[in-house]
Amino acid sequence: MTSDFDSFVVARGRALLRFANVLCGNGHLAEDIVQEVLARIHPKWSRIEGMESPEAYVRKAIVREYLSWRRRRASTEVAVAQVPDRPDPRDPERALVDRGEMSALLSRLPRAQRAVLVLRFYDDLADEEIAEVLGCRSSTVRAHASRALAQLRSVLGGRGSGPGGPGAG
Repeated sequence: MTSDFDSFVVARGRALLRFANVLCGNGHLAEDIVQEVLARIHPKWSRIEGMESPEAYVRKAIVREYLSWRRRRASTEVAVAQVPDRPDPRDPERALVDRGEMSALLSRLPRAQRAVLVLRFYDDLADEEIAEVLGCRSSTVRAHASRALAQLRSVLGGRGSGPGGPGAG
């Protein structure tokens, strides 16, 4: 049993950590959450690995742990006097900055709304699947997504609305 669990953690641990990092926007908190979840599921692994999708079960546990996490993190946002021009989007350095900006934007959202957006756009789950993960109805998922996207649009509204911008679509 332990070797199967160890193999799962070695094979999928980095992906689970990346998922948790996108979900909570804080590498240290992501590590804590993944560690907590893995410690909790280890004794039950023989039952979990027999499921249709053990990784989906673990991701669901990570989302639930994130939503119930009690610690509050300090804000890491930094105000700047002037927003720099956007360089070539294919630039790998720019991709890192974009991820940081997205993380800062997501950190403004309530936990349930953030979880819905991460599950929808990062994990590519349908509303019904998200509802199952969060333990709510699909209509609640859609409401969270709508509110979260509206809040993000309002924050991004001042950054321009050319083709492909916040006002597009």
